[in-house]
Order: sequence, then structure tokens, then C-alpha cells
Amino acid sequence: MYGTVLPLVAATAGTLATAAYLDAKFHIRHDLSLSQVAGDSPATISHITSCVTRKRVTVFHILEDQSNARPDDIFLIFEGKEYSYAVFFNVVVRAGNWLLTLGIKKGEIVGLNGGNSPSYLILWYALEGVGAVPSFVNCNLTGKGLVHCIELCGCRILLCDSDNRANVAPCEEEMGKALGVQTIYYDAPFLDGLTDTTSLPEYRLSDRSIEDLASLLYTSGSTGLPKAVIMVQGRELAVGYSVARYLRLKPGDRMYTCMPLYHGAAHGLCVTPCINAGATIVLGRKFSHKNFWPEVRSSQANILQYVGELCRYLLNAPPSPLDRRHNVVMAWGNGMRPDVWAKFQERFGIPCINELYAATDGLGSSFNENRGDFTRNAIGKRGLIWRVFKSSKEVRVKIDVDTEDIVRNQNGFAVKCEVDEPGEVIHWLDPASPDAAFHGYWKNKGAGDKRKIKDVFKKGDLWFRSGDMMRQDKEGRLYFVDRLGDTFRWKSENVSTNEVSDVLGTHPHIAEANVYGVAVPNADGRCGMASIVMAEDITEGTFDFEGVANHVLTQLPGYAIPFFLRITPQLDYTGTLKMQKGRLKREAFDVDIVERTGDKVYWLAMEERRYVPFKKTDLEALKSGKVRL
Repeated sequence: MYGTVLPLVAATAGTLATAAYLDAKFHIRHDLSLSQVAGDSPATISHITSCVTRKRVTVFHILEDQSNARPDDIFLIFEGKEYSYAVFFNVVVRAGNWLLTLGIKKGEIVGLNGGNSPSYLILWYALEGVGAVPSFVNCNLTGKGLVHCIELCGCRILLCDSDNRANVAPCEEEMGKALGVQTIYYDAPFLDGLTDTTSLPEYRLSDRSIEDLASLLYTSGSTGLPKAVIMVQGRELAVGYSVARYLRLKPGDRMYTCMPLYHGAAHGLCVTPCINAGATIVLGRKFSHKNFWPEVRSSQANILQYVGELCRYLLNAPPSPLDRRHNVVMAWGNGMRPDVWAKFQERFGIPCINELYAATDGLGSSFNENRGDFTRNAIGKRGLIWRVFKSSKEVRVKIDVDTEDIVRNQNGFAVKCEVDEPGEVIHWLDPASPDAAFHGYWKNKGAGDKRKIKDVFKKGDLWFRSGDMMRQDKEGRLYFVDRLGDTFRWKSENVSTNEVSDVLGTHPHIAEANVYGVAVPNADGRCGMASIVMAEDITEGTFDFEGVANHVLTQLPGYAIPFFLRITPQLDYTGTLKMQKGRLKREAFDVDIVERTGDKVYWLAMEERRYVPFKKTDLEALKSGKVRL
């Protein structure tokens, strides 16, 4: 008997070893798992089909279903106060009945302006419940930016949190007279005092289609006035359902977010997935070092959402004996920088960094459920199954970073990138229905059309430009390089601002770095400059200018070295923690302008291998051509 069993065991072991090797090499399980939760997966399509059949195609309907299925489960925790699914939905219905008294019509766009709070979420779903379309206005906007967003969405009513009156009140008269907009302020006591619990009229949503407008989400406005991204009902359903499945969310899970609710990150990666799964949202009013970990601990959140520079902020805070006293097993989000990743994971004892790449106004996505060294710092993996079925519709192409045009060969077609070669990611569009996948921007067809490009690989084809530069290594690991426009050319070479920032961020005297290219007199291209915040307890007098110089000189190629440093107490960020570079690029190293802000400019003295103060005489020497970089 043993003579029969042992060869069988050996053969089985060999098969398992081979399977493990093939899986590691070709990421088979990873590709299979993503194919099962993708927006076009059979499960997602079945879910959407069921919603259409039952004429329940809104997230409001899913919230209602959860309030019936698990009325006592906790839906929301905010500053220590808990709302069960049933209690929260009851308040949504009461708010919906109040909205009806305002004469809000089916399909009407209504502006919603406020910070993170239960009241904001209540009005969000009350608007959905009465068949209206929320326009999620960035609550940090005032003046021209705010008026632009209100005019763009064409709303008749703007619901504004009383706490945000200072930003909105100065614009009320202009919005009222020129745009006919009525501003109505809300607060928690007002919503709590509403009493009409009549069920919201079903006809308001009974004929809602998955192609109908669900909401408007705005771009950050970091490169100009914000654009309103069209979110259709089907996409809302698909994103919420597929993300919940990917994260394996379930009732009892608690996800903490302090990301602004007006932005797509909190919207599509936290709120709607939690509702789909019957999980709990732990909502922070806004990000702060003081409140972040206490709120995570007290709520017993087991998942936290991050974006942009949030993790760097947390890492820059002084170490605490409480750093690992929490229930978090997964950090989920996008924008974890390589110089932060391992340090953050180790210090706070979080076993899984679940990094993704996606954009509210984009098409593609990638995911990396990272638990070890192999995929650390990557934004995703591309395995054999992906290459067979998906690679023909998502391609990296060479870019001229000066003109931001796609490089074309002698036949006029785009040039695909090789392994480890950075390029812009583009996505195939069906020329017969070019707007089916990308719905564009509200009342701005031109901006949407600019994202499309024809005749890329053959005459008549159509592709969508992501605007993001990525590279993929021979192991199938995908890495984010830079946003197109943040890459610049110096000494005939392309420089990635992100990669330079990562190197600067590893020096112990630097807490944050914002890298950009600046024009230099008598030189082609743009030279590297970095605006930096010094680490805690480091002053200008104790800053290691020689050590930083040697750090960049040894870690970066010559063309990528930032020749100029701007010392500043803090960097400028958008409300979604994206670095602002426009003002810094304009001011560059103009000593008069920079020093009026209280900042200081240094530049690299190559012969001394250290950064030294940049003076007006140095600027004149550059202008006259006496000094060249």
C-alpha cells in the first residue's frame, strides 16, 4: 500500500509546488480574484441586473434594504455618537420630506456644501431618496471658485452647513442675483428636529435608469477651475459593490475615514462599499494628528482609509507608546509613497497596505494587497491572465514631457513602452460609442474630448488618456511614476518629481518635499527645485545642508538633482491632500518674491557639495550668463 501512496503524495506535492511557482510568477490568483470583483465581472453585472429588475438602482435603495435587514447594526460613528442603520435611515426619510417642501423636483441638481458630518451624509441620501442629484461642492472653496462650481452645475438651491457660512456668505449675493440660487443653511439640531416620517414617494425613483445622472463630483482644481465629473447611476452601483467584494467587507467591519465626503475617495472607496456590505463607517470631521489615532482606537476601527500625504503626516508625528494600540489590520487607499510605506507599516504594526490606483474621472484601476517585500511600493500587479485578456485595452506609450504629446513613429502611430520604461497609460474606447465608458465632464464637452485621442495604433481607433505616467517591471509589478505635467525635462532627460521627492523624504532632516521644475535663464528645459519642510526639532541653523547635498548627489542621477531648495514652514495642499505647485513654479527662485513670504532659497554649490544661500547677486549672475547650471 505504501508503495502506491508515497508516489501519489510525492506527485501531489510536486504539483502543488509547481502551482505555487506558477502563481508566484504569473500572479494567477491575483488576476482571478480581481476578475471576479471587477466592474464588468459576472457577479457585478448580475448585481446591477437585479437592481434594474427590481427598479432599485440607487444607493438610497441599498441603504433602505440594509436598514430593514440589520436595523440595529451600527451604520455610522461620528465623534463618539453611534447611528444604527434603522435610526440613520429614519433621519434620511425625515430630511427627504423636508426637501420635498422646498419644491425640489425629480432629476433636479442640488448643491451640497459642507464638511464631514452625519448631517452631510443624511442630506446626501435624502437628496437621492427624493430623486434629486447631489452636486458635491468642495467646502473649502470661496469667491470665484465657489461661484464657478455653482454656476456650472446650474443648481437652484445650495444646501450649506452653517459651519461653512464664512466661505459661502460672501458669495450669496452674487449667486442669488446672477444665478438665482437660494442658499439654505443646515445644522444637526435642525435635522434632528424634523418629524415627518412619511415614506418617500416611490415614483420619484421608480423610473431611474443606470444611465441617469447620479451625482456630480468635482476635480481638485489644482490646474485650474474645477471640472464636474459625471457619475451615472450604474457606475455608483458597480463601484460600491465591487469594492466591497474586493475588500471582503462584511457586517461588523469598521472603516475609518477622515477624507472629505465631497471627494471621490471617501465617496466611492468608503461610504458606498460600506453600505453595500452592511459595514460601519467611522467618520472623522477632518484630518488632524491630534484626533486621528484616538478616533481610530475608540471606534475599534479595523480598516483605515488613507490618501495622498496622510500617512507621511502620521509618520512625522513623535513616536508614542500607543502607536500599535489599535485594531487596524488594513490600511486602504492610494498615494502611499515609497519613502513612507515600510516605515508606516512597521511603526504602526499594520499587516496589510492595500494600495490602489484609480481616478474619479478615469477608466482604469489597479490593486495591490501588499503583505510583504515583493509588492511593496507597487500600485498593482499584472499577471498572465491580465496580459491575455486585458493588455490590448490598457497600454503604456512614450510621451514627450515638454509638449505632453504622445510620441509617434515614422508611420504616425504611438510607440509602446518596454519593460521598466515609464509611459502614459491609455485605455481603449469603442469608436462606435465613445461616451459609453467615459461620460466626461458636466457642461464641458471640450475638456472631455481632450482626454480622447484618435489613430493611436491604427487608423480610426480611439483611446482615453489617463494623464498618469507608470512603469511595469518584468515581474508584472506596476509602479506610479508621475502625473503628466509634474514630469519635466532637464539636460535632455525626463525627471519624475515623485521619484525625487521620495529620495529627499528619506533624509532624516526633511519631513516633506514638493518637487517641481523651474525655468533657468540661458538654459533649456527646467531645473529641479524642491520646497521642503524641515523635520521636527530641526531649525535652519541645525539643518544639514552638506548632508542633504551629498544625499541627493549620491542617490540621484545628475539631471534629477534639485539645484534649488526652498525652506518653508509648511506646504500648500488641496482639501484632498494633493500638493499645490502652481504658485511655487511661478515664484521659482526669485529672491524678492520668496523672501517676502518668509521662506528662504538655497542652491547647490557643486564645488562645496552643500546647499548655500541663494542671493540677489546669484540671480543676476544667472541672468547675465556668468553662471550656468
